[in-house]
Amino acid sequence: MKYIDEFRDRELAKSIAAAIRQEAQAGRSYNIMEFCGGHTHAIFRYGVKDLMPDNVQFVHGPGCPVCVLPVRRLDDAVEIAERHGVILCTYGDMMRVPGTKQRSLIRAKADGADIRMIYSTMDALKIARNNPNREVVFFAIGFETTTPPTAVAIKKARAEGLTNFSVFCNHVLTPAAITHILSSPELAQSEAVRIDGFLGPSHVSSVIGSAPYEPAAAIFRKPVVIAGFEPLDVMQSALMVIRQINSGRHEVENEYTRVVTREGNSKAQAIVAEVLEVRETFEWRGLGSVPDSALKIREVFAGFDAEKRFDISAKQSREVKSCECPAILRGVKKPSDCKLFGTVCTPDNPMGACMVSSEGACAAYWTYARHQTLAEASKKRGSEAAA
Repeated sequence: MKYIDEFRDRELAKSIAAAIRQEAQAGRSYNIMEFCGGHTHAIFRYGVKDLMPDNVQFVHGPGCPVCVLPVRRLDDAVEIAERHGVILCTYGDMMRVPGTKQRSLIRAKADGADIRMIYSTMDALKIARNNPNREVVFFAIGFETTTPPTAVAIKKARAEGLTNFSVFCNHVLTPAAITHILSSPELAQSEAVRIDGFLGPSHVSSVIGSAPYEPAAAIFRKPVVIAGFEPLDVMQSALMVIRQINSGRHEVENEYTRVVTREGNSKAQAIVAEVLEVRETFEWRGLGSVPDSALKIREVFAGFDAEKRFDISAKQSREVKSCECPAILRGVKKPSDCKLFGTVCTPDNPMGACMVSSEGACAAYWTYARHQTLAEASKKRGSEAAA
């Protein structure tokens, strides 16, 4: 295939759907977690879910970098901007995520804090150059995909002698999260859905490669298939997972071969390793503290670490009451299980990060399956009231 429309071909989709129906054994269920929020949107946008047999279910995972950032770290960013009078720069999705008492960066901006939306780390550096008498902080978030640009920005700032530039680093690591999901006793013993296999992240894997998922696949005996974002990518990857389950295999396979290799992007990995190192533990929304799951700035670049440059007060942070975003990120609930979905929580008035981000599960349900989801939610509320 060479062109994008080939990955959306109707007849090929019918052919793969028929193969999935043939391979999915009657009397057996297949619960496949798509880790990446981009896959969630592809599944709903192109109706992939409707092409699956009833015993093949997609479970939405924590693959939304904006969504998994805990409220406390967002509250810290707001405090840095308001209390220290800096210019705080970040990506667009982070601006509207509600923190404690629904205080978001955009609300802090409305109250006078100098918070600016940027499109790249180079924008933040440009702002620092143009404002030599102001402290400029880049609020860095994201999985391994957006980590190399942060490392490059820090190296460039040191090379240029930009002493007024620092980074509030919140980059997280996907393989550790997959391991945590599969190994957590709390998740396994509660309402968690059984997971039979994973659709591995796409853009993340273009950086780190497919090899980092091999330990989790081997230890927990769960197949992982690196999947592209187009509908035929997702369908073919689901078929590959089903075939592995049927044959008792638990390997890492790569459907997204046009972008991902086993080794990944070695140059990007080297830049990240030079500037950043693994934290012992980091809190994820929905997952709690996950060991070795995030990055921090190395001591040699400590002058560019906003956590060391600015004093941040200890505070009590909390989610919006009744918001099910944490449970949705664990894959144990769906947006239709949330009492706030479509009532007080909408894209215009989000109560949780899952409704804000372009990769959030609630945003996908709202955009592509809003009426069905609202009907399901209403039915559930009626049943609960009757009980």
